[in-house]
Amino acid sequence: MMSDPKDCLYCQSNETLHNLMIEFAQLSVSRVFLFKEQTYRGRCLVAYKDHVNDLYELSDEERNAFMEDVTRVTRAMAKAFNPEKINYGAYSDKISHLHFHLAPKYVDGPDYGGTFTMNPGKVYLSDEEYQELIDAVKANL
Repeated sequence: MMSDPKDCLYCQSNETLHNLMIEFAQLSVSRVFLFKEQTYRGRCLVAYKDHVNDLYELSDEERNAFMEDVTRVTRAMAKAFNPEKINYGAYSDKISHLHFHLAPKYVDGPDYGGTFTMNPGKVYLSDEEYQELIDAVKANL
């Protein structure tokens, strides 16, 4: 079921969005955010630029461009943070806007070998620390 862009977190770019994440880049068809909750050091999110509910709604060209953006961000994250693995999450049960959560996983880190927790609410950083993570990803985009 398609949601109304007037009710969409990503389309409205409201205070709720800004409390959850920091937008730091715009790519060919998407926006890139650093998730403020940093249990998974370097966690980012890539959201499609337009209000689209699901990946299958895109044309092949649009889908390929979006996945190129997602891949570009994960490559930058891999270079910046050297995780063992990056988990991808594309959940939109309640927020119907195409987006991918990108959660770096580390061997001795939280939930390694299992599914990452959407918002554990445990690790928040200073503005300077957020900026360091953003700069590390941007340097590799």
